[in-house]
Amino acid sequence: MVSSDSQYSYTSSSDTELYSPAADIEHPSYISKILSKTKPDEGKARKSIAETHAEGIENTLTRYESSTHGIGPIESVLDEEKPEQFDVKPDTELNEWDPWHYPVDSETGFRIVQFVDNDRDDPRCWTTRARWNYTILLGLVCFDVAMMSAIITGDMKSPAAHFGVSLEVMCLCVSLMVWGFGLGPLIFAPFSEEFGRNRVYQTTLLVAVCFIIPCGAATNIGMLLAFRFLDGVAFSAPMCLIGGSLSDMWRNEERGSAMAIFSVAPFLGPVMGPIVGSLLSVKCSWRWVYYFMIIFSGCLYGVMFIFLPETHHQTILQRRAKKLRAKGDSSYRAISEIKTRSVKKIAKDTLLRPIILLSELIVFLVTLYMAVIYGLLYMFFFAYPVVYGEGKHWGDIKTSLMFIPLGAGTILGTLAAPFLNKDYVKRAKKYIDRGQIPPAELRLIPMMIGCWFVPIGLFAYAWSSYPHISWAGPAFSGFSCGFGFMMLYNPANNYIVDSYQHYAASGLAAKTFVRSMWGGAVPLFTIQMYHRLGYEWASSLMAFISLACCAIPYLFYIYGARIRERSKYAYSPVQGELKDPEQGIDSSAQDMRSNHQLSERVIDNE
Repeated sequence: MVSSDSQYSYTSSSDTELYSPAADIEHPSYISKILSKTKPDEGKARKSIAETHAEGIENTLTRYESSTHGIGPIESVLDEEKPEQFDVKPDTELNEWDPWHYPVDSETGFRIVQFVDNDRDDPRCWTTRARWNYTILLGLVCFDVAMMSAIITGDMKSPAAHFGVSLEVMCLCVSLMVWGFGLGPLIFAPFSEEFGRNRVYQTTLLVAVCFIIPCGAATNIGMLLAFRFLDGVAFSAPMCLIGGSLSDMWRNEERGSAMAIFSVAPFLGPVMGPIVGSLLSVKCSWRWVYYFMIIFSGCLYGVMFIFLPETHHQTILQRRAKKLRAKGDSSYRAISEIKTRSVKKIAKDTLLRPIILLSELIVFLVTLYMAVIYGLLYMFFFAYPVVYGEGKHWGDIKTSLMFIPLGAGTILGTLAAPFLNKDYVKRAKKYIDRGQIPPAELRLIPMMIGCWFVPIGLFAYAWSSYPHISWAGPAFSGFSCGFGFMMLYNPANNYIVDSYQHYAASGLAAKTFVRSMWGGAVPLFTIQMYHRLGYEWASSLMAFISLACCAIPYLFYIYGARIRERSKYAYSPVQGELKDPEQGIDSSAQDMRSNHQLSERVIDNE
C-alpha cells in the first residue's frame, strides 16, 4: 500500500512492516495497531482496535463537550449515547487516499473524523511560538474591549457640556455598554458552535469598530447612548469566546500562563482606560477618545482577520470531513455532524437554564459576590474624580494616574495564579492518593485568603480620602483592592465549574449576566452616594458590604459539600475508591478529572 501527500507518507515493503510515519507526524494508536503487526491474533487485534478507537472518540467528545466557553455551550452532546458504545466495524476497509485512515464505526456506520497524534491541524500541536502570538493577539483584543468600556471616564465633563446634559446622563455611556456586555453573549455564543470562532470574531468586531464611528461623530446624546449600547453588544462576542480559543490551543498543563493574560485583561483594560482617555481629551478633544479606539480596534481587527486561524476543533474537523467526503466516500463525519442540538434545546440552554441555576445557593451567592467585586471596579472610575478632582482639585490627567496602583495590584494577583494552581494540584493529589475525589471546595482556598484584601483596601481608601491627607493613601489602597480582585475572580469561576460540571457554563452565564447588570448600575449612583454620605462613609459602606461577602467562601468551604448533595443540579460524587493509577480510574473519578479539565478551560469570558 502506498499513500502520500504533503504531510504524510506510508510505504509498504513487506507484510512485516506496513507503517512508517512521516518525520513529525504519528498516527493514533489504533492505526498503528492496524498497520504495524504481522498476522496478529484476529480477535485480540480487533478488540484492541475497538478499545483504542473508542478511547480516541471519547477524547474527541470530551473536547467537543467543553470547547464552547461562553454562554450556552453544548453541555450534553451525546444524549443517551456513551463513548464506549463506539466500536470499529469488523470488516472495516481503510481508504488509501485518506492519510488519516479513519475506520468505520459499527454503530453509526460513519468514519468518525478526529485529530490524530501530533496532527498539524490540531491547534494544540501548533508551534509554541505561533500559539503565543495568537494568545497575545487575543489578549490585546480582550484588553481593547475592556478599555473601551471605561476610556470615556477620563473626561466626562467635556461631552456633558457639549451636549448640555448632566454627569448622571453621561454615566449612562458606561452603564449601557456594560449592560451590552451582559446581553451580547446570549446572542452570539451559540453561533460559534455552528460557524466556528473566527466567523463570529470577524463579524462582530467589524460591526463593533463601525459602531464606534457614530459615537465619535455623535450630534446628540441619544445617538451617543444608542451606539454605546450597540457597541457593548457587539464587543461582547470576543469576550465570551476568547477563553474558548485559548483552550483550543493550550493543553491543561500548558495553559496557566496563557489564561493569566486573558484573566488580567478585563481588569487591566478598564484601569488603563481613564489614563488614556484623559490624555486624549485634554490634549485633543473628547471626540478623539473615540477616534483613538477606532484606530486601535481597527488595527487589531485587521491583524486578527489576516493572521488568526480557526481554532475551534469541531469546525476544523467538519472541514476535514467535508474534504474527505468530496473524494467520493460520504461516510466521513465529525462528531458535531452526528450529534446536534435543536433550536429549542439551544434556546433552553442559553436562556432558561442560567435563570434556573440562579435559584441554587452556590450560584446565587458566588454571583452576588462577583457582582459586588465588578461593581467596585466601576465604582472607582467615578469615585476617584470625586476624591481627587473635587476634594484635592486635581485635573483629569493627574487624577487618572491614581489608577496605576490598582492596575499593579491586578498584575500581581495574576502573577500569583500559577503558584495557587500548583497548590491546588498538590492538595488534589493527596485526595487521589487516598482513593478519594478532590472536593470542589479546594477551589475556595485562594478566595479565603484574597477576600480580605478588598475590604482592607476600601477602608484604607475611605479614611485616607480627606482632602488634607496625602494622595498616597487612597491611591495605594487601590493596590490592595486590585490584588484582591484577581485572588477572587478565577477561584470563583473554578468553584462554579467544579460544583456544577455539565451545567457549569450555564452557572457562569448567570454570573456573567448579573455581574454585568450590577456593574452597569453602579456608575449611576456612585457620584450621588459620595456627595450624600461623604468620601469616608461612602467608601466604608462598600467596604462593609465586601467584608460581609468574605463569609461566602468560608460558608461553602464548610457546608458546600452538603449543599451540593441536596442540590438537583450540582455535582456531588460519592467518595468512592479509585483504582490503581496504572489501571485507570473509575467512572466517578473520570467525571471529576473531566471536570478539572473543564475548569481549566472556562476562565470567564468576561
